[in-house]
Amino acid sequence: MSIPRVLSIAGSASQGSAGIQADLKTFEEFDVYGMSAITAIVANNKTTDQGIFTQSLEAIEAQVYASLEHVGVDALKTGMLFTEDIIKRSAELIRYSEVRNIVVDPVMVGKMGSQLLKDEAIDTLVKELLPMATIITPNLQEAARILGAPVPESPEDMKALARDLQSLGPDYVLVKGGALKDYPAVDILFDGTSMVELESERVKTVHTSGAGCTYSAAIAAELAKGKTVEEAVRKAKSFVTSAIVHALSFDRGIGSAYHAAHRTKN
Repeated sequence: MSIPRVLSIAGSASQGSAGIQADLKTFEEFDVYGMSAITAIVANNKTTDQGIFTQSLEAIEAQVYASLEHVGVDALKTGMLFTEDIIKRSAELIRYSEVRNIVVDPVMVGKMGSQLLKDEAIDTLVKELLPMATIITPNLQEAARILGAPVPESPEDMKALARDLQSLGPDYVLVKGGALKDYPAVDILFDGTSMVELESERVKTVHTSGAGCTYSAAIAAELAKGKTVEEAVRKAKSFVTSAIVHALSFDRGIGSAYHAAHRTKN
């Protein structure tokens, strides 16, 4: 017996809502075999002086090679990469893997405001990773920051950024409009020719930690199953919307998207 296999190269979020933890929960819900290569451990808290611990390039490449050697990979996603060196080595490893389905989530800033991508690494991300991506999944702030443009304030603004982002090399661009004010939760999917608007209800909650990671992981899972990009995005959007509708609150600030919601609440 075998099932589709997905590898996430991303950061570990110790509180469990985002990063590798969110990815593995999502992979399990989509019935794909999930693997991880941890680039950094994110453990922000008020007690210790340090909250982000990057992993060595040797540790990262060993994790990727282990996944390729012992299991194999049908789809791959990247999340928090943090440094220029990690981005460059990750790009080399992805090229070596010859995986065709590649989802790049350009993680830059955490829900609590922590910087998850160093400023000097943005150009490297654009040059090294975006051209090899099947799809990139920036939110409004990330899309604007990549292009050095204003943050979109309407779906039309999002479409303009999607065109500019697609010209940087990815096959598809998904600009996520969850933070767009005065509109439904609209996302824009662009393949260089056709522009697709995907709308869902806007959920009034602050408990959305891990939503972006979950969205991109769900897309990767569906691509591993052989779905088209648009099919994968539509299924992933439905999944993450349910996770936000039934989000978890722990009465300690921003809570988590609930990964089992589509299965237990619908």
